[in-house]
Amino acid sequence: MNLIKQIKLRKLNMHLKHPFTTSFGTMQDKEFFIAEAIDGEGNRGFGESVAFSYPWYSEETVGTNWHVMTDFLIPILQENAISHPDDVSAFFQPIKRNNMAKSTLEGAVWDLYAKQNNKTLASALGGEKEEIGVGISIGIQPSVEALLDKVDYFVNEGYKRIKIKIKPGWDVDVLQNVRERFPEIPIMADANSAYTLNDMEHLKQLDDLNLMMIEQPLAHDDIIDHATLQANMATPVCLDESIHSLEDTRKAVELGSCKIINIKIGRVGGLSEAKRIHDYCRNNGIDVWCGGMLEAGVGRAHNIALTTLPGFTLPGDTAGSLLYWEKDIIKPVVNVENGVIQVPNKPGIGYEIDEEALEEFTVDVRTFDF
Repeated sequence: MNLIKQIKLRKLNMHLKHPFTTSFGTMQDKEFFIAEAIDGEGNRGFGESVAFSYPWYSEETVGTNWHVMTDFLIPILQENAISHPDDVSAFFQPIKRNNMAKSTLEGAVWDLYAKQNNKTLASALGGEKEEIGVGISIGIQPSVEALLDKVDYFVNEGYKRIKIKIKPGWDVDVLQNVRERFPEIPIMADANSAYTLNDMEHLKQLDDLNLMMIEQPLAHDDIIDHATLQANMATPVCLDESIHSLEDTRKAVELGSCKIINIKIGRVGGLSEAKRIHDYCRNNGIDVWCGGMLEAGVGRAHNIALTTLPGFTLPGDTAGSLLYWEKDIIKPVVNVENGVIQVPNKPGIGYEIDEEALEEFTVDVRTFDF
């Protein structure tokens, strides 16, 4: 028996409250997909894509996601009976990479499965926490003073750690200023692959700043040079873009490429693989946390559910909805109080879809029957 009777794929366009700048570039409008998996009883599960319009984070884009989902992945789901969400990643195995496209559909199936079984998505995954601590990610600012003002605001709001985007020319001196102003707050630096091993002596200056970690300082597809860097730095290296699977994780850990791994559901192909990576890291003494991709409410809800697994020992990037959006597509919106999110206790993702907002932001829709 197939869990799914229909998939509805919506393309949305939402406007960020503020421009978000990294070493890749600046973004303010975000187009993405919401996948809706529907069963014969009218239950609806939702997944969200996290690919950007341009291939600056990975090779995937909104355009490639549409192509891969409609021409390959959804036909695979139509041809195979799904009894558990883990089946989805197995069926998708013949399709190489395209993990964000895969995750969009698998996430909808996970939400549907949890609702069919009257479970929260968190409990369906094996999560244990009733609340999660979260941090905030701050993009590159126009000045150091502007950055310090933002850090001050989020520290006063109670966020558990501050992530600061860095790039050559906006790194050591900037972080020194932040550390001087905020000597106690946990700080991490996110380089988004902006450096090479030639910068090692420069990056080693960060060891004096008592950072939680430096995230993905070197090439997006590297685990070899990161091992060299980690061997020469006291600051823990965290891998992000380099990790697409459990196998990538195992190799990076065995090489000593990092001490921490950022698990992003979309980057690794879905919740099933994210859980496998979590389990491996927990058994091998590697800290993990859940990274963000400027998600709307559905994606944030999936991140919250994943973070309830016991190995997520570090605050993630799942900040409140209204920091990013004037209006979100879920209700209530994701809310943070004193750096903590209360895990919802309703079935599935635990949030209702704001149907009016969903329609407002939808620019295209296509339905696939099973």
